Amino acid sequence: MCRIIAVANQKGGVGKTTTCVNLGIGLARAGKKVLLVEADAQGSLSVSLGIQEPDTLDMTLVQILGKIINEEEIDPEEGIIKHKEGIDFIPANIELAGLETSLVNVMSREQILRLYLEEIKNRYDYILIDCMPSLGMITINALVAADYVLIPVEAAYLPVKVLQQLIKTIGKVHRQLNRKLSILGILLTKVDRRTNFSKDIEKQIREVYGDKVHIFAHCIPMSVRAAETTVEGKSIYAYDPKGIVAEGYRLLTGEVLDDEE
Repeated sequence: MCRIIAVANQKGGVGKTTTCVNLGIGLARAGKKVLLVEADAQGSLSVSLGIQEPDTLDMTLVQILGKIINEEEIDPEEGIIKHKEGIDFIPANIELAGLETSLVNVMSREQILRLYLEEIKNRYDYILIDCMPSLGMITINALVAADYVLIPVEAAYLPVKVLQQLIKTIGKVHRQLNRKLSILGILLTKVDRRTNFSKDIEKQIREVYGDKVHIFAHCIPMSVRAAETTVEGKSIYAYDPKGIVAEGYRLLTGEVLDDEE
């Protein structure tokens, strides 16, 4: 069975795209068939996977969802790009922002992405959706399509502050639109264990949410190497395989695989 995971947080800069790329490629390295779906108009996932100018692409998630809305036939391979590190991905670009606006007038507008993924999910073990930093209609589509939500949270005050609103939204989607949706876990990112501040934030999250939501045992450490991978268009495993961030994502991948059992 395919597991669909939305990587979501309405706060930007917390490591959603980095997590989506490196968890996805980590799962592929473990022998899983993986599709990454970019549900963010900024095109960061595409850039991270080597697409220099996402806005010039002719076929993206926008065109695919447009066909679903218009009930047109879709080739299962259409719009899917194969990456040299063993994963497939569907890119997005600035046109996705326009689609989000136009969804207001579409029947069953929260279900469009789910309808598409239902057609192709039997080809994959995992589908990871990189959500935009908002709780708009495209993110709601991702939550309705998903089985689980993985929440990256930077070990800092403001990103932790908005976590409560996201958890409320996930609960609302679960009750009203997608009864199978649950939180896979909170992932602490950009953790600098050398500082007391970072340690205090981590302790606070575990104390406040630990009894309600799974919190991954392993964190993603702070490192400039993770940011550099975006420019290189490759995963942390290919760019800095012996570094602390690669080790962090290897351990995270192991936790996600363990959760299958």
